[in-house]
Amino acid sequence: MIRVVLPHHLRTLARVGREVEVEVAGPVTQESVLDAVEESFPMLRGTMRDHLTHQRRPFVRFFACQQDLSHDPVDALLPEAVAAGAEPLLVIGAMAGG
Repeated sequence: MIRVVLPHHLRTLARVGREVEVEVAGPVTQESVLDAVEESFPMLRGTMRDHLTHQRRPFVRFFACQQDLSHDPVDALLPEAVAAGAEPLLVIGAMAGG
């Protein structure tokens, strides 16, 4: 099981706790994890990435194992600790301004 920590506004929308778990078949990538999250929680479709292009939304960031993965290719493998369920994939709502 892959652990995913969601920001407050997405937790509210999906009516879930801080962390959700999803099953991913095959390689564990940003794309496969987000596909699984959107499959399990259809109300989150389009909130983290564009419906058509599947590109990350501008104010959403992805972190794992203290690394910013936001600009990594969506098909790049996530760290082994995330794939093993030891560490979560963090979805962070970025803020602009001061």
